Amino acid sequence: MGFLGHDASNLRVLDCTLRLFVIPLSVASIWLSVTDQQDNSSYGRVEFSNFTGLKYMVGISAVSGGYALFTAVSLWVRSLVTKAWFFFVSDQLVAYLIVTSLAAIWEIFYLAYNGDQKVSWSEACSSFGKFCSRLKLVLVLHAITLSCFLALAVISAYRVFSRFQPPSKENIEEEKEICTN
Repeated sequence: MGFLGHDASNLRVLDCTLRLFVIPLSVASIWLSVTDQQDNSSYGRVEFSNFTGLKYMVGISAVSGGYALFTAVSLWVRSLVTKAWFFFVSDQLVAYLIVTSLAAIWEIFYLAYNGDQKVSWSEACSSFGKFCSRLKLVLVLHAITLSCFLALAVISAYRVFSRFQPPSKENIEEEKEICTN
């Protein structure tokens, strides 16, 4: 037995479960971000719309949730998408997009907690604790979403590359011979 076994139905169930698990994570990330706001009598109001990185993350969460729903359905409806390469490429792409949006949230989170003394920007979480707490939760949910997509990328890669035979010793010897000539 190889990686995840050779039982295609178990792999399909795991794949579909991970994809369905991503949907509520994406929705929760979007909702927590969009509704994140806090007023402070000394410093004013901070809200989701003040941060381009949060807007970007909301967009990527919407894309990843919609993509997860589409691909979960297409796993069971053969006429939608039957190419393993589609899943392989698009799972990789979505995982990379989530990495970039996670980096954007992390930057906001880091600056909110630590500030940037070089540009005279003090930390904000002592004044906007509720906003920062929700931001932390969004960061965790988005990191879990990334973990799911990394697992999905491995599964889709397994599906694509398990269709090919490993190179034989003869083929390797022929390639060495061609390269040396």
